[in-house]
Amino acid sequence: MVRWSGVLVVAGLLLMVVMALMPLLNMNEPWMRWTFAAGAVAVLVARIIEAWAKNNDQSTLRVKRLYRILISSGILYCVSALMMFLSRGSNDWIGFLLAGVVVQMYASWMIDREHKSSGQ
Repeated sequence: MVRWSGVLVVAGLLLMVVMALMPLLNMNEPWMRWTFAAGAVAVLVARIIEAWAKNNDQSTLRVKRLYRILISSGILYCVSALMMFLSRGSNDWIGFLLAGVVVQMYASWMIDREHKSSGQ
């Protein structure tokens, strides 16, 4: 199940990247917002599955916490999708998208560092 969550994260992030570039190129169709939202929800669901799997795993407390932090990046992506729907003429959604990216980069980097230091 955890392997499928990795595929789901990659698919969701790819959808989000492609659909985030479209409004910046003045291609703003309603289906693009819905596709971005679907990618954001896919990332959130995958992050919840990963955190649940790590909670039942023999990982350290710090790694479990970092996986829970990744859930907050999925939440920020979903808020970004919501902002796409609420503020149609504005680019406020980009702030939440970038905040989610920063949180995800930090947590992913720290998870990798913890795995390397513990020899996993």
